Amino acid sequence: MTTYTAKRLPQQTGPAGWNAILPPQTPLPRLEQNIAADVTIVGGGFAGLSAARRLHQLDPTLKIVLLEAGRFADGSAGRNSGFMIDLPHDLASDNYAGEGLEADRATIALNRRAIGFAKKVADECNLPREMFDPCGKFNAAATRAGDRHNREFATHLDRLGEPYTLYDRQQMQEITGSPHYSSGLYAPGTVMIQPAGYIRALSSGLSAQVDLFENSPVTGFEKQGTGWLVRTPDAQVSTGRIILANNGHLESFGFFERRLMHICLYASITERLTPAQIKTLGGQPRWAVTPADPMGTSVRRVSGSYGDRLLIRTCSTFHPTIETSPMRLRNAGWVHDRKFRERFPHLPDVRMEHRWAGMLCLSRNGSAAFGELDDGIFSACCQNGLGIARGTLQGMAVAELITQSGSEIADHFLTQPMPPRLPPEPFASLGANSYLIWKEWRSGKE
Repeated sequence: MTTYTAKRLPQQTGPAGWNAILPPQTPLPRLEQNIAADVTIVGGGFAGLSAARRLHQLDPTLKIVLLEAGRFADGSAGRNSGFMIDLPHDLASDNYAGEGLEADRATIALNRRAIGFAKKVADECNLPREMFDPCGKFNAAATRAGDRHNREFATHLDRLGEPYTLYDRQQMQEITGSPHYSSGLYAPGTVMIQPAGYIRALSSGLSAQVDLFENSPVTGFEKQGTGWLVRTPDAQVSTGRIILANNGHLESFGFFERRLMHICLYASITERLTPAQIKTLGGQPRWAVTPADPMGTSVRRVSGSYGDRLLIRTCSTFHPTIETSPMRLRNAGWVHDRKFRERFPHLPDVRMEHRWAGMLCLSRNGSAAFGELDDGIFSACCQNGLGIARGTLQGMAVAELITQSGSEIADHFLTQPMPPRLPPEPFASLGANSYLIWKEWRSGKE
């Protein structure tokens, strides 16, 4: 009998700040009774929920069950920085440009399909602009090297025929209220999302069409006749097919072993700014910055029903165990405080309210872990640091693969080469963490 057992279950460090600043959420049920399904989805993030929505669109007769290990919006999806990016965003490059014009054009087209899919979700769920804002973003530079990266990326966008606007130091300060940035490249196609609000809305909207269960971690699954038996701590699901949309925890079930890189990123968000602090800060009430150097610091200013706040995201560590520690989160918090002071020296009395860690899953060659892994077991994992757009796309693609035997989106992922193997431990961890430290040091003030 073919059996797959989870070696580990998801563990989170720190509260999911985006979720914590929202009002208490309406709980969804825990799986406590044995049930049957046509398709069972493991993971309730962007990929899993998008797969459930797309499956229901394509075949409303399907009995779909989705199992989330924790609370919806409290896992990795609710720990995302909220950038749904349409343009190339290669984190391994110096300036985000991809491997070639045609490949980048294809990436842009696919990302915009994901944005269109998400926009329909936002429209149907009546998400306010503070939670789904097509406002664009800035690549912000703070060094000569960063200025150069912005100019190089602008040249690449010219070749792609994509719009952008370059801003100087004074203009960046007028927008952000920060004297830190020397230049900025504005790209209008990015949508800024309150990730926890989006996940809450999508899961709530789907609950009338799909059987959603939270606090129901999958501990394993085994072959049962022509289908599968999915186990949770309290009950089981007899299912025809399984979609693994659990990103790095795909490896926990024995798939793609030693081929996935588990990187933790850290973020902090401030308490609500007071009217006096808002006046001192200046700038626009909402904006979003990614660093001109991909290993720099992302910053967002958000405003709305959950207050006027600033978010800092930087620091990264490699963890084959797919979890980090409170000590590493505390150390990252010290770096966040220093980065905040560098950018906002005129806000010395602002304090951080929430700090958290979130796991990314990457491969060495940027390929996804996608496709049919065993008879009736499908994967939509390894988003390579682009969780919202790429997760949404993979969810759409795996649903189309199951119901239509393929699609343009599915073929995009299916034709990617296999993620290569990682070096053995401890060399993988030593090498990866040394590389991350060097890249962050080289990014300097970015």
